[in-house]
Amino acid sequence: MKLYYRKAGETGQAIIILHGIFGSSDNWLTIGKVLADTYQVYMVDQRNHGQSPRSDEFNYEVMSADLKEFIDDHQIENPVIIGHSMGGKTVMQFALNYPDSFSKMMVVDIAPKFYPVHHHMILQGLAAVDLPNLTSRTEANEILKRFEEKEGVRQFLIKNLWRNPEKGNQFDWRINVPVITKNIDVVGHELNNEHVVDQPALFVRGSESHYIQPEDERRIWEIFPNYELVTVEGAGHWIQADNPQEFIRITREFVQ
Repeated sequence: MKLYYRKAGETGQAIIILHGIFGSSDNWLTIGKVLADTYQVYMVDQRNHGQSPRSDEFNYEVMSADLKEFIDDHQIENPVIIGHSMGGKTVMQFALNYPDSFSKMMVVDIAPKFYPVHHHMILQGLAAVDLPNLTSRTEANEILKRFEEKEGVRQFLIKNLWRNPEKGNQFDWRINVPVITKNIDVVGHELNNEHVVDQPALFVRGSESHYIQPEDERRIWEIFPNYELVTVEGAGHWIQADNPQEFIRITREFVQ
């Protein structure tokens, strides 16, 4: 699958960044442009997200294969791969499936464990937006208020709205809501490992996030023995948005 991507920077170490669920490469433009002074940064839309193709298949095996195809197509040598949340699980699966295709990996606020589904209300909210009759993003925000109380999360979701010329310029989602809804349990699946990954692996968690718990470290170590865990104080699940300066500092230090 040919994934849509944005690129910033022309020289230096190649970095590939994968967004989380309901996200896109757009979410990483600010970070990518800062890192572009030293690195080549590829910000990729995963399948069923952003401007990448849609597919009924949606799991970490196919998403890691998409990433391998992207690296091969662009002839990227030994990239550093960064993934946030769902993107972090794609990165971990990729590392297990293609251990010789990258130099280092950075996983942002997710562990290789099972997570129970906790996006039901958001999916109900997305489905409740009457796209053919929607007149504005403000209207969409009002509808989503019944399903998601946090304004920041609603604005993050609304970034996926666009005017689709193929549908008479009506509003449409950049995310494949039906397929994601059908496969939402897959997003929380535990990763199964047949072997270990020896490359350097940096796990970054937010001090205010519950995604990586102390008891998860053993599971991380079993798969990624050459790992380090860093906690960003005052940050929640969206570390790169909550504390971008610290996130960029950590990233630079790790990549160098």
